[in-house]
Amino acid sequence: MPEPRRRQTDERRSAVRLLAFDGDDAELVRGVVAGSASARAAFYDRFVTHAERLLVRVLGAADPELDDLLHDVFLSAFATLHGLRDASALTPWMTRVTVFTARKRLRSRRRRAWLRLFASEEQAEASEPAAPELADEAREAVACVYRALEAMPADERIPLALRFIDGMELVEVAAACSVSLATIKRRLAVAEKKFRERAANHPPLHEWLEGGRS
Repeated sequence: MPEPRRRQTDERRSAVRLLAFDGDDAELVRGVVAGSASARAAFYDRFVTHAERLLVRVLGAADPELDDLLHDVFLSAFATLHGLRDASALTPWMTRVTVFTARKRLRSRRRRAWLRLFASEEQAEASEPAAPELADEAREAVACVYRALEAMPADERIPLALRFIDGMELVEVAAACSVSLATIKRRLAVAEKKFRERAANHPPLHEWLEGGRS
């Protein structure tokens, strides 16, 4: 993750911890809905790492819109939390909000895909995911993963990323995408087939997959 975003995130976390909130999930939901600053700060502190991780898994760590999207996730959560009927389902609900936000942005990008014809090679390289802790071979494979995902529709890309990059169980992926288990299985089957076909065009990724790695 780029250092400026990490520093900004750390600063936000430090700020929200100054506002104490003592309560269970039901009280947290009620507080956020009521507009309590301490409840909203506690909500952000609790879910920022979760939401950021999901966005990174779906979009790649160097996506230039990650900060804006993270902001949008919490705006959406605060605006719609009143519709949550069961506070015990708060975490999966937040997962769905994050996934929906990512899906909306990906579909918008796909409609504007023709603008990429004007992107420079330097801009394309800057959008590749950063993974400084990986060896060169692995880092190139990660970059190829997101180049292959970039060409896929959001409804195929997101389940693939949640299942095979984030490691969610099938039922969790289905819930995150707000579809049935049968539907998510069909989407994953199509997405995995397309992904492997595209992997053949990226030698580092093809070799990585052929070696039995994931």
